[in-house]
Amino acid sequence: MKEIISTEDAPKAIGPYSQAVRWNGLAFLSGQIPLDPATGQIVEGGIEEQTVRVLENLRAVLEAAGASFETVLKTTIFVKDLGDFAKVNEIYARYFPVNPPARATVEAARLPRDVRVEIEAIAYTK
Repeated sequence: MKEIISTEDAPKAIGPYSQAVRWNGLAFLSGQIPLDPATGQIVEGGIEEQTVRVLENLRAVLEAAGASFETVLKTTIFVKDLGDFAKVNEIYARYFPVNPPARATVEAARLPRDVRVEIEAIAYTK
């Protein structure tokens, strides 16, 4: 039976979806964008600040689901400009320093609220 995961420590869903769904020991996390969960506003700054905020939002949802960066199996990164990939990758590597998950990176013409980066994940729960 699927379980809906929600936390106040990450931005509320801005559409008809859940922050995450846990099923059969797996957590499927919806894409996170660089919204400050306290204000609901996009964080100021460039791709580096946006990437950190996205990963911190993912951390909050992972923890709510009983998972962590260490249990992430797969991520998908959506970037507005693949020219930002090296900067995103550098910050991403800080969150996955050993045994990183499988990953795909896609350049998207437009992301929600015109952000520069969005990341979704699948993790196993402890």
